[in-house]
Amino acid sequence: MTTHDMNRTVATDDMLPLLQTGLQAVENAMYNVVKSDVEVLRDASTHILSAGGKRVRPHLLMLAYLACGGTDVTYAAPPAAAVELMHTASVVHDDINDHGVVRRGRPSVNAKWGRTFALLTGDFLFTAVYQLMAPYGDLNKLLAEAATALVEGETLQAHAVKNNEFTRENYARIISLKTAALFQSAGEIGARLADTTEDIAEALGNYGFNIGLAFQIVDDILDIVGDEETLGKTSGIDVEQGRGITAIENTEGADIMDAIKRKLLSGNRLEEARQQAQAFAEIAIEQLDVLPDSYAKTELADLANKVINRNK
Repeated sequence: MTTHDMNRTVATDDMLPLLQTGLQAVENAMYNVVKSDVEVLRDASTHILSAGGKRVRPHLLMLAYLACGGTDVTYAAPPAAAVELMHTASVVHDDINDHGVVRRGRPSVNAKWGRTFALLTGDFLFTAVYQLMAPYGDLNKLLAEAATALVEGETLQAHAVKNNEFTRENYARIISLKTAALFQSAGEIGARLADTTEDIAEALGNYGFNIGLAFQIVDDILDIVGDEETLGKTSGIDVEQGRGITAIENTEGADIMDAIKRKLLSGNRLEEARQQAQAFAEIAIEQLDVLPDSYAKTELADLANKVINRNK
């Protein structure tokens, strides 16, 4: 364990309050790092953060840290905040590309401040990630690799849509890069913050990667079957733009969403996608076998199930 954790062990009963303290420290770290003197950056960043969100990635990181014996949750909070801010920056930019007007149940940054300030707000949130991670040495590399993968995945997605090349193979590659890589970094960073073994760090990374795959597949399913009020974001965008889980055949024109939905209703693709998400969640849970029993380990398994059983 790190010098923050030496000579300490955490009983299972003590982990819940530690987790709650850690997650509050994550919130504090995020709000503190976006306190810009430039009003529009501060207000737009606070707007998207205060809308909430699932906070799955920092939750995962903090649980991985506790499951691997970590105890100083304030030490783990800035990297957890950095992971969440990287995700938040990406969704701000997504709403520019997608013309999304609702995000997390309120107007998107793009809708409220316009494209230019939304772009700059996303950039600002990305720079905040560097600020939070600066003291954490080699762990910066893990998050930098996830950031590169995220941008690569988004770029491949845009290219596939533009060129009508959205195949199942491309879809699998895209979600591995744009979503699963950041989840993977959360699991591995959490483990390494607790100075665990290489095998356990790798297992927690694999856990995160498979959670990320399941999460994105469910997200794409919900984009088909969900409604905007429940989802808290503009629904149907992925299908309309031909890039979701079901966008396999080429469909052109303004009727793309209706065409794909009609095909969905007559086939088994949604059920196949649900089964695939379930399989990834099960693989993730299997990775936890390397950990000793604890509240945090149980919560990691529960998190996998929540990811695939959510309705938003």
